[in-house]
Amino acid sequence: MTHLLKYGFLVFVAVALAACSSTPSDEGAPVDDRTVASGGTADGAGTSGAGGTGVTGADVDGRVTHELKDPANILSRRGVFFAFDSYVVEDQYRPLVEAHARYLVRHPDARMTLQGHADERGTHEYNLALGQRRADAVKRMMLLLGAKEAQIETVSFGKEKPRNPGHDETAWAENRRVDIVYAGE
Repeated sequence: MTHLLKYGFLVFVAVALAACSSTPSDEGAPVDDRTVASGGTADGAGTSGAGGTGVTGADVDGRVTHELKDPANILSRRGVFFAFDSYVVEDQYRPLVEAHARYLVRHPDARMTLQGHADERGTHEYNLALGQRRADAVKRMMLLLGAKEAQIETVSFGKEKPRNPGHDETAWAENRRVDIVYAGE
């Protein structure tokens, strides 16, 4: 009976491997030849510095992708905004957080800092704590989606680094946020 199970398992593995194999085809759409931008290498391991992001990756064809910089890609968006006095990630920002979490899962060497911010209202201490809770909320979502703890650092700037220096609701709404910053940017 055990020989039958072993034989069945081997047949299953052989069929599975055959189903996964592919043969190159001369037909199909042409592939763009993309060169490595400054700061990256042919193996997709970028370097930190003024010219590179340090987080480029190679796709299946060996081409270097710049998912994080492509304006058509959701990964180029880096802000998660919050309601007044809240650190709940709103539904409209979930796809953005999920996309960045998936990126981290696909690129285990990538590192990011989640920078929490608050608007100018409230005390210095309160805004630092609120910014930290916002950054931690985004981090928790990413960890639940498969990102690793070591890939994500959180920091709070409170009200110290406003995106909009104004003193009205429009400015405050822009300042209640978490910025996603990848290492090397």
